[in-house]
Amino acid sequence: MRGRRQGRVRQVVAALEAHGYRIHAVPTPGPGTAAEVARQSIEAGADLILALGGDGTLNEVAGGVIGTQVPLGTLPAGTANVLGRELGLGCNALKVARRIPECVPRRIAVGLLRMDGLTRSRHFLLMAGVGFDGHIVYHLNLGLKSRLGQLAYWTGSLRQVFRRPEEFDAEVDGRRFRCSFGLSSRTRNYAGYLEIARHASLVENDFGVVLFEGRSTFRYYAKYLPAVVGGWLPRIKGITVLRATRICYHPIDDRPVYIQVDGEYAGRLPASVEIVPDALTILTPPEFADVDPRERAPWNR
Repeated sequence: MRGRRQGRVRQVVAALEAHGYRIHAVPTPGPGTAAEVARQSIEAGADLILALGGDGTLNEVAGGVIGTQVPLGTLPAGTANVLGRELGLGCNALKVARRIPECVPRRIAVGLLRMDGLTRSRHFLLMAGVGFDGHIVYHLNLGLKSRLGQLAYWTGSLRQVFRRPEEFDAEVDGRRFRCSFGLSSRTRNYAGYLEIARHASLVENDFGVVLFEGRSTFRYYAKYLPAVVGGWLPRIKGITVLRATRICYHPIDDRPVYIQVDGEYAGRLPASVEIVPDALTILTPPEFADVDPRERAPWNR
């Protein structure tokens, strides 16, 4: 696997250099280090940051780019590759690398998760899930994920079929909703192949919010999952669909309620999520950004 990864890096670098880019490939020393690598690269004069990896790696890298004017691009090479799918770029890092010269910068909002009495926070690009999927991610077998990829998430979720998920309250614009899964999403795409928050958009300054009621996990598979696949989720009893710029999540007892952001475990309730406008520049294909493809930023060749 290591040799294959190194080979993929070499192919991607060669594809970018063929278009005239000067590439400095920097491996991350370990988990939680990508943001600092990105920050140091920008301080050293980088005018474009490309993240080769999955959504979790992209999330880390973005932490070092948010608040700057340097564009961030994704070279998808992970499990779900939600951003690559959302932008219409696909999941092949080499093919995406060959498209980088035609991509255009677009300024977007990001999400901010606050925890521990609002004293601890982290940004996210794609989504924050509370409850049902947070529990799955928290208990995910990382070795199984490495071997099976996205199938590991489905395997983990099926283990929860007869479990009673924890309930909590979601507060949106002064209204409280009792639920067992709360999704605050910036993307339509979820987990690679599903579209839960079909009203979400990267180019808007809010979240697509979907709140699921019920303490039966079996209900999620027998009732909610078919509605997600069929596209009629908002018409299902027990589902609340909203748009919001801030959502507060409150536990209702002592049982832990877990949170995931961009597919990675992030913490537990109480917590809140909010929109941070004009936070990050990302590279998008011209058809997504609705920009004339002849327009080029200074780093385009």
